[in-house]
Amino acid sequence: MQSIRIQAVRVFIVAPQIVCWGLERLVQSAHPSLELLGSTSYITDPLPPTEAGVVDVVVVDFDGEESLQPIIQLQQRTAAKIVILTASRDVQLLDSAIRNGARGVVRKSDPPGILLKAIEKVHEGELWVDRGAVGRLFLEMARQKAAQGDDPEKTKIATLTSRERQTIAAVASDASAPAKVIAERLCISEHTLRNHLTSIYSKLDVSSRLGLYAFATRHSLIEGESRLRA
Repeated sequence: MQSIRIQAVRVFIVAPQIVCWGLERLVQSAHPSLELLGSTSYITDPLPPTEAGVVDVVVVDFDGEESLQPIIQLQQRTAAKIVILTASRDVQLLDSAIRNGARGVVRKSDPPGILLKAIEKVHEGELWVDRGAVGRLFLEMARQKAAQGDDPEKTKIATLTSRERQTIAAVASDASAPAKVIAERLCISEHTLRNHLTSIYSKLDVSSRLGLYAFATRHSLIEGESRLRA
């Protein structure tokens, strides 16, 4: 009787070089169920061309809020499922990564076999997150649905992360301030500020700081964020 050959899950890795070295060998150890197609240290690099095979799962080293926007951009340009590997304990940030396209979260403190299992389960269509995250995500979805009704503007606002709300408050409360000044107030780089604004403009459907100021004023985002910080 002829055996049926199971197609390996094709994996691509995005991580710093030292981390990448270990992940490559971990994935290779799971052959033939997993196949390593390649790796890069930069999430903005293109995935392998179609001749090398279509990537099924991308494993991304996720080390903080600055990694969120690249995750969103990666999801927009590939059909591959994303698993993030992280040491972050910021549950809001990790939940935001899931809402923005990641399909699995694996802690760097987990045994290596957990990552291999997560890759396979995510490839099969499952969501690989802990029970607490599932509860938070469903609760937030229910809360947003109840609060939003049919208001498309509230729907846009609900997609903002807490850091993006802080950025909006800082920009809109002093619309004439240079980007360098705003970045210093938020304790971030100008590059990170630009990334935040790109994401905010896309989510709120505005195209400039003036448009953002008008939107924030109309929906009391400046006052709301000020009360949160008080």
